Order: sequence, then structure tokens, then C-alpha cells
Amino acid sequence: MAYRKLGRDSAHRKAMLRELTTQLIMNERIVTTETRAKEVRKTTEKMITLGKRGDLSARRKAAAFVRNEIADIHEENDAVVVKSALQKLFSDIAPRYKDRNGGYTRMYKMANPRKGDAAPMVIIELV
Repeated sequence: MAYRKLGRDSAHRKAMLRELTTQLIMNERIVTTETRAKEVRKTTEKMITLGKRGDLSARRKAAAFVRNEIADIHEENDAVVVKSALQKLFSDIAPRYKDRNGGYTRMYKMANPRKGDAAPMVIIELV
């Protein structure tokens, strides 16, 4: 099998990967276990590649996976601008990597494992 099951059934695993991918797009850095990070890296790289394509089909495929959450709120000329995770992916993150052919994420291993089960922890971030 070409993926890790992560001790969950398929629906729970897909929901967890969607949430972690969305959080990585929104915050550009998350702390999670090493095995989860390796799986999240796959989905995040696919979403950024869709963002680089930028056409309607790519936007719909990304919208089917990335959760509809608010990524940024700021004011511009007496108007409040709300940006979702999908908008951030296509307008901010994808143009940053237009000249890069993959390898959009970086993982750092943390020195201390998680308390309780001693799972190896990593920081995964966008390059």
C-alpha cells in the first residue's frame, strides 16, 4: 500500500489530513508527529501544485480538499478583507513557488518526543 493508515479508518484519516493540510496552508508551519507530517507533505505539495496551475479545474479540485476556513482578516481603506485558506493558497502561496519544481515543505525533527507516548515530533513548514 502506498500510504500510511495512521491507526484510523479511511474517513477519519482523510478528515485529519484535510485539517492538517489546511492548517499548514493557513499558518505555514505546524507541529505534529513525524508519520503524520510525512503524509501531510504529500497532500500539501499536491495542493500547491494545483495552486500553481491556477485554472478553474485546479481551483475546484483544491476546494474539494482544503477546508473552508478563514486564514486572514485585515482592513483596507475602511473595508474588512476576509481571506479564506483557498484564496491564500492561490493568491499568496502558489505564486511564491512559480519557479520551483516541487519540494515546497521542510521538516525539522524536534529534540524532545511527545510526553505520554514518546512519539517523535517534527515541525513542518513551507519553504
